[in-house]
Amino acid sequence: MEEKQITVTSPLMPSLDELNVYLQDIWKRKWITNNGHYHQELEKALCEYLGVPFISLFTNGTLPLITALQAMRITGEVITTPFSFVATTHSLWWNGIKPVFVDIDPLTYNLDPDKIEAAITPRTTAIMPVHVYGTPCDTKRIQEIADKYGLKVIYDAAHAFGVKVNGESILNAGDMSTLSFHATKVYNTVEGGALVMHDEQTKKRIDYLKNFGFAGETTVVAPGINSKMDEVRAAYGLVNLKQVDKAIEARRQVAAAYRKALKDVPGITFLHDLPGVQHNYAYFPIFVNAEEYGMTRDELYFKMKEHRILGRRYFYPLISTFSTYRGLESARPDNLPVATKVAEQVICLPMYYGLTDEDVERIIKLIVK
Repeated sequence: MEEKQITVTSPLMPSLDELNVYLQDIWKRKWITNNGHYHQELEKALCEYLGVPFISLFTNGTLPLITALQAMRITGEVITTPFSFVATTHSLWWNGIKPVFVDIDPLTYNLDPDKIEAAITPRTTAIMPVHVYGTPCDTKRIQEIADKYGLKVIYDAAHAFGVKVNGESILNAGDMSTLSFHATKVYNTVEGGALVMHDEQTKKRIDYLKNFGFAGETTVVAPGINSKMDEVRAAYGLVNLKQVDKAIEARRQVAAAYRKALKDVPGITFLHDLPGVQHNYAYFPIFVNAEEYGMTRDELYFKMKEHRILGRRYFYPLISTFSTYRGLESARPDNLPVATKVAEQVICLPMYYGLTDEDVERIIKLIVK
């Protein structure tokens, strides 16, 4: 018999019966988009769950990045990481902003604060770090640098749903933080995203920008776009929010099993939980040292595929190697030695709510062998 395929991720999905109650109400209301009842309810529920003052829902996770840059009138150059999903840098490019890549920290794989100041020029207006794999950036040091040079800080927190440091939501760091609610994330609304901000005035401006710039029936205050979340996905999100804690706990148990089994395997390393951090276990990346492990990352990746276990080389290749960006001075590999090395070693192992003990055991056995 052919072995069951184990995917790298699988979406957290709400009960159809429970979702259907919401859908029936939406059908009765006949209001399916434009800041409807469930859209407003989900914004309130997420503010409470995440511990943030204001949140604005979007139709995906890329548009909050693009909108945040517009709302803060960011221009010129923005310092960012090459070790992320392409949406981070694409959002800058779409706004006519030049990305300036800085290398990553060798322990967290987030933007390295020690490298930021050397990349600042008179054209630098902001820093856009990423909480990679949900591991918090050194927000204190980044903010100190931003304050010193008068820069804005926008965090791409696509991976950081529910992450806290010493009891405080990581989403409250910087000037704004963006979230992704894509199907592959810890919490999803099928497609979706959000922007977290600190004050009501900014929330109002963001809400105008995501609705064509309308501030009233006949008043357009800015050249906005259409990126509103609809009622069906908002209702899906409300139901899913009820089970996300259980899903994160299941992920934590998978991470614990991986760590226990792989801690003594030569050439395999992984990230550990950080003190004071409430993690969400969004991903479980391992890093393959070919010399010590006896097999390259790609050889292991394709061996896993042969056995119908789908890992993901996340993030590989680096954003800085893509055709749009590789001509930039900051994209040179010798400028990004840590990111270049990590991108060549990483495989994210399957990680999701619903992964069985047997699945985890099968994955571990293959890697250990």
